[in-house]
Amino acid sequence: MNEKKILIVRCGEVALKGMNKPYFERILAERIRKRLTASGFDGADVKRHEGLIFVRFDRGLEYEDVAKEISKVFGVASISPAVEAESNLDAIGEEAVKLMLELIEKRGVKTFKAEAKRADKSFPITSPEIAKMMGAKVLKGCKVLKVDVHNPDVLLHVDLRHDKSYIYTDKLQGFGGLPLGTNGKGLILLSGGIDSPVAAWMMAKRGMMIEAVHFHSYPYTSERAQAKVEELASIVASYCGGFKMHVINILPIQEEIVKNCPEAETTIHVRRFMMRIAEKIAEKSKVMMLITGENLGQVASQTAEALVVTDSVVKMPVMRPLIAMDKVDIMAKAQEIGTFETSIEPYEDCCTVFLPKHPTTKPKLERILQSEANLDVEALVAAAVESDTIIDIKGI
Repeated sequence: MNEKKILIVRCGEVALKGMNKPYFERILAERIRKRLTASGFDGADVKRHEGLIFVRFDRGLEYEDVAKEISKVFGVASISPAVEAESNLDAIGEEAVKLMLELIEKRGVKTFKAEAKRADKSFPITSPEIAKMMGAKVLKGCKVLKVDVHNPDVLLHVDLRHDKSYIYTDKLQGFGGLPLGTNGKGLILLSGGIDSPVAAWMMAKRGMMIEAVHFHSYPYTSERAQAKVEELASIVASYCGGFKMHVINILPIQEEIVKNCPEAETTIHVRRFMMRIAEKIAEKSKVMMLITGENLGQVASQTAEALVVTDSVVKMPVMRPLIAMDKVDIMAKAQEIGTFETSIEPYEDCCTVFLPKHPTTKPKLERILQSEANLDVEALVAAAVESDTIIDIKGI
């Protein structure tokens, strides 16, 4: 019996990185190691070998518990509980029979199909021949089983390598993507809605470290509304690690806009100020781009014309990972990552304060600039940035 339980971790997109592949694999292995340590599995051994990552841990731990934590690490494509054997057919066959007998007892398995992959091309027998021989050994050792090549209860995999070989049946899917820290850092404009937490998660999945800025309108928005956003940030942080969240009260700016600008333009003006403030914070934090949860045409401030007018106030790139997604798909992703139930809690948002009855949907930049001439834009932005309160969001 193997002294340790083994999980095989596949790297997905990382495997396509050519000459940079070792760098991405090294970062991914380190992320897995940190995740397991933070989750209480600090005795796990994580090593890279021939394009895979092997995680070994005490037999007293459950495969499912360890695999669940690893599956949340961006860059992981899939995970398989495996048994290890010497790279000879008798040893592999013996372990394969043991594994199938366990599955017969636990799951009532009746049919199977064997597949083999010969990573060691010097091995004198081809992959189809290995699969055929393993199938014969399992049939001999497990009398109740039958082969079903079309719809088997279990697909038995044999991964034959130079030093050791691995036998497994299950694959737990990960989120894929790229390891955190391999694609710079972005600042998410984080609200209490459905979209922005998903946008942050999606950019983190592409390897980007996250920082956040949240705007509120206290006392029009409540402390409980801010607590809701902090809870959303914590859920996002459970995937991408802890980060700083900058909290800005934008009410003074909103009040100036209401007094000095046409009502229909209120939403656009507020959004432009948010982008200005976010860029200033990003520059101070050495963040390279802004991220929003905007979705084309979803609301008045997210029409093509409105987005062009909004972006014109910043020089920094603005990433909008949700821009072409259907709302139902965004909601489904929010449910998958665990933010949906918190997002739909009925607490007020700063964007609903002073909301115009008939907001402009096709703003003209010239008219917006004329209206903004009535405001001391630089002073308002500077005061908002100066009032920045930073909250440390904890994560695994």
